[in-house]
Amino acid sequence: MATAVSARSLVKRFGRREVLHGVDFEVEAGTVFGVIGPNGAGKTTTMRCLLDIIRPTAGEVRVLGTDPRAGGPELRRRIGYLPGELFLEGRVTGRKLLAHYQAISGPVPRGRINELADRLGLDLDRHTRKLSKGNKQKLGLVQAFMHEPELLVLDEPTGGLDPLVQQEFHAMVREAKHRGQTIFLSSHVLSEVQQTADTVAILRDGRIITVESVEGLREGAVRRVRLTTHGIAAHDAVALLSGIPGVGQVQVLEADGAVTLSAVLEGAIQPLIRMLGSLELTDLVLDEPDLEEAVLKMYAVPREDAR
Repeated sequence: MATAVSARSLVKRFGRREVLHGVDFEVEAGTVFGVIGPNGAGKTTTMRCLLDIIRPTAGEVRVLGTDPRAGGPELRRRIGYLPGELFLEGRVTGRKLLAHYQAISGPVPRGRINELADRLGLDLDRHTRKLSKGNKQKLGLVQAFMHEPELLVLDEPTGGLDPLVQQEFHAMVREAKHRGQTIFLSSHVLSEVQQTADTVAILRDGRIITVESVEGLREGAVRRVRLTTHGIAAHDAVALLSGIPGVGQVQVLEADGAVTLSAVLEGAIQPLIRMLGSLELTDLVLDEPDLEEAVLKMYAVPREDAR
């Protein structure tokens, strides 16, 4: 599959302070690539380097097959961008502002602007200075999506949106992917990214800790399991469960001839499933993998190990 966006040994310094330390990644065309990390991790700086808003100190960047420093207006028309800090002209209506953006970005399908505004619940005839933070964010989303660009670069796109509008945004992302568009989005909230992303890069202190599929993160995440069984001694049940790779923190409770075990499981669940087939179960609870906990562990990796 073709590569839509790539960075090689990307470094950015502001004076003596280095905020990106040799960042490397590739984004396949037609996929959703999510970058997550705490505030200050370097997400916005990375995006601005991709868009030639700021220029790297060192390294190589390619966007839609082009060096963004040489792409000019032609490349920018192929991109839809929502910045993390959105500043809008306050003396015009949303409709007039979008007409201005349309003249810059190129053709917009007939009725597309009204369709997006209706989906997001945005009144285009209000002056932008009267819009709430959430409605300004909606306006920013409309301008990014309206010309159906090859690449969408969205920095913290759901900031200020209520949960229902967030779900509509996720639907818009899925539809864009279905049309073959590439989406590069950032967030500091994993649950936001995992709903739409195919691949997730975890950024910490200006370094990529890992690039992984959402499914890969799920396989390596922590699950909690609780089971109740009959016909086996407690110490034997504990030994069986403890012998499974990735199982830890086993707790046991005996009552009325039943043995209840609780534990955490990190890694594949197949060994657990095979072991459960040997027990006479009366209850079983296997939680969804805790991706947030898995990612927080990665944030805590010592800096020298994250390079």
